[in-house]
Amino acid sequence: MAKLYFNYSTMNAGKSTMLLQAAYNYEERGMRVVLLIAAFDERAGKGVIGSRIGLQANAVAFEPEADLFALIGDLSGDEPIACVFVDEAHFMTREHIWQLARIVDRKNIPVMVYGLRTDFQGKLFPASQELMAISDEMREVRTICHCGRKATMVVRLDGNGMVAREGAQIEVGGNEKYVSLCRRHWDDSMNGEWVAEAV
Repeated sequence: MAKLYFNYSTMNAGKSTMLLQAAYNYEERGMRVVLLIAAFDERAGKGVIGSRIGLQANAVAFEPEADLFALIGDLSGDEPIACVFVDEAHFMTREHIWQLARIVDRKNIPVMVYGLRTDFQGKLFPASQELMAISDEMREVRTICHCGRKATMVVRLDGNGMVAREGAQIEVGGNEKYVSLCRRHWDDSMNGEWVAEAV
C-alpha cells in the first residue's frame, strides 16, 4: 500500500542527498520515478535537484499554481511510476500537499517528500504543517549545531552575516544565508546574544 512520507530536518542535513540516493535505488532496479521541485528554486539550475556534495538529477519544475495530481496523471503513460520524490517541500502550498496525498490514495503511488519543518523565526511552514498533519510516516533527518547538540532550528543571515529576525518566510538560499542550530543557540541568536561569526 502506497504512503505519503515526510522526511524533515533543518538546513544542511543531507535531505537532497537522501532523495537522490533513494531515487537512484529505484532507477537501478529498472523502476520509473518522477522528481519534483518548485520552479523558482534554481540554485542547481531550473528543474534540477542538487546536493551540497555534488549529486544532482533532473526534475520536473512546477509553478505555484500547478495541480500536482493532474501533473502526475499527465506523466503516467505506459510505464508505471514507481515513486514520486519532492524536494524542498516547504516551498509548496497546503493545496500541493493534498494533491500529493491524492496521488498516494487514488493512484497508489508512494510519495517521498523532503523539506524543512520550521522557518528562520521558528514557525512551521504551511506545507510542513500540513505534512505533519496528514503524512502516513514522518522521518527526522538529523544534523548538528556548532556545539555538537542536535540542530532543530535555523537562522537566516543578512548581507552582513548578522542574524535576521524579520523578512519573508520563503527566501531561497544555502550555506551563505542559513545556519542550523540547536534550540538553545537559536534562542540566543534571536535575542541578540549570538552572531554568525561565533560559528
